[in-house]
Amino acid sequence: MLTFPEIDPVIFAAGPLKIRWYGLMYVIGFVLAWWLARRRCRRDDSPVNAEQVDDLLFYGMLGVIIGGRVGYAIVYGWDQLTSDPLYLFKITQGGMSFHGGLAGVAIAMWLYGRKLGHSIWRMTDFVVPIVPLGLGFGRIGNFINGELWGKPTDVPWAFVVNGVSRHASQLYEALLEGFLLFVILWFYSARPRPYLAVTAMFLIFYGVFRFAVEFVRLPDKDPGYLAYGWVTMGQVLSAPMVIAGVILITMAYRRANALQEAS
Repeated sequence: MLTFPEIDPVIFAAGPLKIRWYGLMYVIGFVLAWWLARRRCRRDDSPVNAEQVDDLLFYGMLGVIIGGRVGYAIVYGWDQLTSDPLYLFKITQGGMSFHGGLAGVAIAMWLYGRKLGHSIWRMTDFVVPIVPLGLGFGRIGNFINGELWGKPTDVPWAFVVNGVSRHASQLYEALLEGFLLFVILWFYSARPRPYLAVTAMFLIFYGVFRFAVEFVRLPDKDPGYLAYGWVTMGQVLSAPMVIAGVILITMAYRRANALQEAS
């Protein structure tokens, strides 16, 4: 068994100013996204040029932060939100929701794409390969904070937390939804793919990875397990992603085949 190192979540403090590891992970994620976007924008099929990457990332950051917080407050903190609407802005209480952040980014890409004259799908096909590394570093931030632990287990790679050995589900997610998903999408999108296909691959693989990790990750106390003693909100929100991804990739390749036959 491994012992959780009990890392101080605050890197350093100067009066009321506190620099936290979790915040630093977000910064690293956004910097990497900017760098990767600058690389991808050199492609002939890119919907943005180098000068537009900064605006693209700004829209994306707003989508992640606003969508992630609103999504968490609605899905996991509804009682607190209805009793105190200002709970939405109390970022030290509760956290961020990936699925809310995903919705926020989708809206942001729709708005920015409309400004440039592109469809939301062309924008998301460009954006999704640069997203996973940020997700991975965010999960490392969860691990440093000592939150989102998994179920008790006796596997040799478990971490002992407060005397109980647990699955490090944050690290599982960092590896699967972060780094492995990045490798899959980056190499898949390295060659021209049918319109919608890259977005579809993101939805399928993220949904599958998240659904699987939920079996060993403890759900939030509210709402807890939703059914059968194992169904979680994360699974309920991830399953439609897989279904939508399968539908989109089927549409993408059928459309591509039809265009090829017509030509």
